[in-house]
Amino acid sequence: MDSQTTERTAQLPQVAEPRNPGMALDLDWVAGVQANTSAIERRAASLPGRRSVKKDYQAAWLLKAITLIDLTTLSGDDTAGRVRRLCSKARQPVRTELLDALGVDGITTGAVCVYHDMIAPAVQALQGSGIPVAAVSTGFPAGLSPFHLRLAEIEESVKAGAEEIDIVISRRHVLTQNWQALYDEMKAFRTACGDAHVKAILATGELGTLRNVARASLICMMAGADFIKTSTGKESVNATLPVSLVMIRAIRDYHERTGYRVGYKPAGGISKAKDSLVYLSLIKEELGDRWLMPDLFRFGASSLLGDIERQLEHHVTGAYSAGYRHAMG
Repeated sequence: MDSQTTERTAQLPQVAEPRNPGMALDLDWVAGVQANTSAIERRAASLPGRRSVKKDYQAAWLLKAITLIDLTTLSGDDTAGRVRRLCSKARQPVRTELLDALGVDGITTGAVCVYHDMIAPAVQALQGSGIPVAAVSTGFPAGLSPFHLRLAEIEESVKAGAEEIDIVISRRHVLTQNWQALYDEMKAFRTACGDAHVKAILATGELGTLRNVARASLICMMAGADFIKTSTGKESVNATLPVSLVMIRAIRDYHERTGYRVGYKPAGGISKAKDSLVYLSLIKEELGDRWLMPDLFRFGASSLLGDIERQLEHHVTGAYSAGYRHAMG
């Protein structure tokens, strides 16, 4: 690894954390999980106005946010060239002159997330960077393909070099309260992933209630999920603050009960720098600083990076630049 690559991975320490092994399904615990919707919504509504950081502090938090982004392209017209450009942006997410002005070097995004067919060019483009490739799997985004094919898709993506697998759960198991089926499905997905870390996408906008979100979060962690994730980004409602509050409190309860930390990934609809600051403050208050690391927190986003870079340029120069100056590739 050359000195330049070493610098660019120095800001992404991969903290040694015992992997969540899961546990036996505890239906009594699941049945006891409730969600006070009105209280959750009040707490979430208060967040944007309660925590505000300015000037150098804001710039520092925005730089932190960059290191937590899963830079993503999940389009039907993806090409190897587009993925290579995205990977180049992941390696150098902010223009050099801005980083120099801020006195910072060596930051990268947390990962690059692609469809299975784009794993090979992503792995090649990121070689030596320390940035993992994540692949969406299991019939993403609906998760309605035959079960054996969903397992095979995971295995093929791991074989192709993906170090993280974003799976989608079967929403019908949640909507029909078939917790055993959800547990068994998630456990099989975790086994198929092997050493690759698994992010369980709940598609929260399709689960009906916050109580369902809380219970599904807990079931997936019991079955061994390394991360729980809000959305595919393809639903009509994606990441929201109330849903995030429910999910991270489930993570906190699971950690208090088992001693294992599970990661959290809000995805879909987070495109503004100011929104990333609200999410980071929520994580800090509810889970603590340990979760503000890329092995335990990610943003599922791409347009977010462009707005953060634009805000950083404003911090350095005092002027806002056009969005096209901060393209993804």
